[in-house]
Amino acid sequence: MNSKWQDGEITIGVLGAGVMGRGIAQVAATGGMGTLLHDSVPGAADKAAEFIHGMLDRGVARGRMSAEEAEAAKGRLEIVDGLADFARADAVIEAIIENLEIKQQVFQDLEEAVGEETLIASNTSSFRIAAIAARCRDKSRIGGMHFFNPVPLMKLVEVVRAPSTTEAALEAFTHIGRRMGRIPVE
Repeated sequence: MNSKWQDGEITIGVLGAGVMGRGIAQVAATGGMGTLLHDSVPGAADKAAEFIHGMLDRGVARGRMSAEEAEAAKGRLEIVDGLADFARADAVIEAIIENLEIKQQVFQDLEEAVGEETLIASNTSSFRIAAIAARCRDKSRIGGMHFFNPVPLMKLVEVVRAPSTTEAALEAFTHIGRRMGRIPVE
């Protein structure tokens, strides 16, 4: 397994800036990872970033993190314009509407936008990962990372293996979860 997942410099893309997406983006940024956030709704990612910044400031005020840690996390969060911007991500976590057809299309589009080594995960709790990945060419790099709401407070993340998910991809998703400060459970 590539050690970058454990302690190297990695970038996580988060697709969807709603309650779950912004929570995932927050724990990715506080976990020391570059974090790219996108939402198809104009202005939603900017609002999510404002919310995350406010939560980080609140963490400082409550003594849960230093001002330097909060500023560093804010600096790791970047709003991006579209899926093409995820080309520089090492992994992308999808947290969009629970609609199978839309997720299938988004996964196809992501597969075209990102590099061949980029891992892709869904935060879904409604659909099988294999069903979401059904239209994709390379299902081996697709899995699930199911977070619980509110993400920054709920420490558990389910790491989901689909029939085609490789052991290396599953291990990488587990390391990503740990770096986010979560407790990954397969």
